Amino acid sequence: MARFTVTQQVGAPADSVWAAMVDWRRHGDWAPLTAVRVTTARPDGVGAEFVARTGIGRLAFDDPMTVELWQPPGGNAPGDAPGRCEVVKRGRVVLGRAGFSVVPLPSGRSRVDWDEDVTVTPHRLTGLAGPLLSLAGRVGFGATLRAMARDVERRSR
Repeated sequence: MARFTVTQQVGAPADSVWAAMVDWRRHGDWAPLTAVRVTTARPDGVGAEFVARTGIGRLAFDDPMTVELWQPPGGNAPGDAPGRCEVVKRGRVVLGRAGFSVVPLPSGRSRVDWDEDVTVTPHRLTGLAGPLLSLAGRVGFGATLRAMARDVERRSR
């Protein structure tokens, strides 16, 4: 499996960051070459499903996901319970789990901790290139979370 974690501080309260992170369609605004569509009637909560399509033309692939854990943050103050969302990736190209926590920090700030534990097909590719895939995940999702932080900070002013 390819595993990685990315952390990003955001100059906005936890509830605002949570709202942005679970607005699945907005992920397409932050992640290059990605469009996200919700495929269930409700976009929120356990059981919600969405598909991230990443790439260009014939080089694109679908990454379908189902929410398995949905715990919004308990508040915006340090010490309040962090929010946690986890999804199962069940596509033909990417399989595994992804999740994020939104942790309240002092001064109306918060922190997002994003983690993934995935395999790609063919599965032996993950075994051979796991460290490279983990590095690519850290770099790619790091850029995505920085874009999210800029967007949320701009909207919260």
